[in-house]
Amino acid sequence: MPSLPLPLALTARLSPVVVLAAAGWALSSGPFAAPQAAEHKPAEEKTETQSASAPSTSTAPKAYTAAPAPCESVAKKTIESLVPGAKTAGKEIPSTDSKLRRTCSWNALKGYDYRWLDVSYEVMESDDAAQKSYEAHLDKKSGGGAVPGLGDSAYSVVNLTTEDKQETREGVVIARASNALVMITYNGSDFESKKAPSTDTINKGAIKAAKEAVAALESDKG
Repeated sequence: MPSLPLPLALTARLSPVVVLAAAGWALSSGPFAAPQAAEHKPAEEKTETQSASAPSTSTAPKAYTAAPAPCESVAKKTIESLVPGAKTAGKEIPSTDSKLRRTCSWNALKGYDYRWLDVSYEVMESDDAAQKSYEAHLDKKSGGGAVPGLGDSAYSVVNLTTEDKQETREGVVIARASNALVMITYNGSDFESKKAPSTDTINKGAIKAAKEAVAALESDKG
């Protein structure tokens, strides 16, 4: 295969991939924001009454208490289809709190085609906290639209970037299920044609991965 210069914007991702794609090397998507709300008790509640009620910040129990294993959240057949040439085991990214925040990445350069997939989970203190974080993510996006039937609410957006005449198209799906968020990032480039995969290809791939990731979360409830 001839050696091709790569665009500057993708050097940080693609240079290591050429050497390490077979090892499933990947970078992390950034962690989700996790706002929390404190509950104030009346001044009269003191001593044992106060300490007994203090641990409870919500009357409803949390649906999820831990993030599932992200590298097991998407079927091998799906990985083979979305990221040809990648090791299906994926690479989990180190987290500051692996019980609540976990991310797995897959990427590969097969011939001239490059694909990258991230699956991230974050479990929060309440449904309300997860909803606020979900809305904050949407505020940073432009375009796209809702994804019906995925978790309690979900949104997808696809963007095209061009650097040194090389196109890259990236799709992001954000879904909320009770007190947990699921985020999928899927992108690709063709270094022979310098074109990116179609919007439909990237969007459908990201949504497919998101559906499997949300299903894995729901099956892991408890």
